[in-house]
Amino acid sequence: MNFTMPIFSVALPEIFMLCMAMLALLTDVFLPARARLVTYILVQFTVVLTFFFVVSQYSEYPSPIITFGGSYIIDKLAILLKMFICLISFFVFAYSREYISERGIAFGEYYVLGLLAVLGMLIMSSAYSFLTIYLGLELLSLALYAMVAMQKDSADATEAAMKYFVMGAFASGLLLYGISMIYGATGSIEIMQIANIMTHSTPSQHMVEVFGLVFILVGLMFKFGAVPFHMWVPDVYQGAPTSMTLFIASAPKIAAFGITMRILMEAMPSLQVEWEHVLMVVAILSMFFGNVLAIAQTNIKRMLAYSSIAHIGYMLLGIIAGPNSAEGYSAAMFYVVTYTIVAMGAFGIISILSRKGVELDQLEDYRGMNARNPWLAFMMLLLMFSMAGLPPTVGFFAKLGLLEALVEAHLVWLAAFALLFAIIGAYYYLRIVMLMYFEEPEKGLDEPRIYVSPNMLTVITINCIFVLVFGFFPSNLIDMCRISLA
Repeated sequence: MNFTMPIFSVALPEIFMLCMAMLALLTDVFLPARARLVTYILVQFTVVLTFFFVVSQYSEYPSPIITFGGSYIIDKLAILLKMFICLISFFVFAYSREYISERGIAFGEYYVLGLLAVLGMLIMSSAYSFLTIYLGLELLSLALYAMVAMQKDSADATEAAMKYFVMGAFASGLLLYGISMIYGATGSIEIMQIANIMTHSTPSQHMVEVFGLVFILVGLMFKFGAVPFHMWVPDVYQGAPTSMTLFIASAPKIAAFGITMRILMEAMPSLQVEWEHVLMVVAILSMFFGNVLAIAQTNIKRMLAYSSIAHIGYMLLGIIAGPNSAEGYSAAMFYVVTYTIVAMGAFGIISILSRKGVELDQLEDYRGMNARNPWLAFMMLLLMFSMAGLPPTVGFFAKLGLLEALVEAHLVWLAAFALLFAIIGAYYYLRIVMLMYFEEPEKGLDEPRIYVSPNMLTVITINCIFVLVFGFFPSNLIDMCRISLA
């Protein structure tokens, strides 16, 4: 067996982030409590510099490069996913700073674990073997489990962490079992070799591959939180501190989309018919149960959890349409990227409104918010309009792109279902707008006006500007998604 020296330069973003995570950990150990802001600055500097490293690779590597023994790939898809993971992580860390400070949550530990989670997502984006996919996924998952449990004096957070850990471990086991079956049938764990071997499979091998595919899909759908593997999502979103919910609901979905594309589009195109049928059932169930159950919720974090389940169903529609539509995969990628930006803003507003000892996570808490802080209410209105798919926000073009891809793939009946569920889903988003603008604030409030620090106001404003800019000018991002999946 010949050994080929890996091209370490292509993994510079991951290597840099790992070194900086260790530096941030050591720095936080020796810093006095009053200087913990240095850790935050160091972490944000790491994310920004990693982002620029990734951007520089976009032109430096015009064609795909596979290295580290076939386990790592750098291509347009990996680069674009990493760019958005870094961008969204920067905003998540910015939203979290005041929230965790007010609640006495371990400052340095949160940001170090956050960097390790981002590192796991970067590895997932470039993973080109099942082993690398699993290692990146577990690095992300273990960091998230610890982050959810960091508010030690909260029984809800502890319960959420236990549920997340148990369900996540179960999903990882199923995924690993599916990988073992694929390895047994093909004798390889590398994406390219698996694709080549599967095209010439015998009937007996094909049966084992289908079973392996089913277990892998179950593991992936657990990570996405799609029906019927969604049981953990509402409880974890509601029980976890909002800064952790904000993290879980955003960037990890982009990384999960990346490994799904590697597995289905590149490793298993020969099993297209099988995985299409499975995803159709999962997408319809997710859209139905996600939208219907969200209507009955009174807790906004729980409502957005069911909403995220429905949005995963919409995203899966693009993957289903992908093999028979030129726009399917790119529409799915555009949808998941823009949804994470919108979801980040929604949970960001919840974290901004919450005060020490008080979580403003009930729908009634948003009654009359326009009278208490008109600008924050307007930001929330834009985000809810985008989730509902109303123009001129980016959510409208995201849903429109999926419907066009389904029609092009001759799946008009599925597009009709998606449109029906989108109309149902608009109800609970517009209910929040109604509460903010057409209801009076509760009498006897200790804080009739909502104060927002200038830093947080700047972050949420920039977040919502992205929602509008991508809504008015979606073509550039759509083109980038199309090129990355060509």
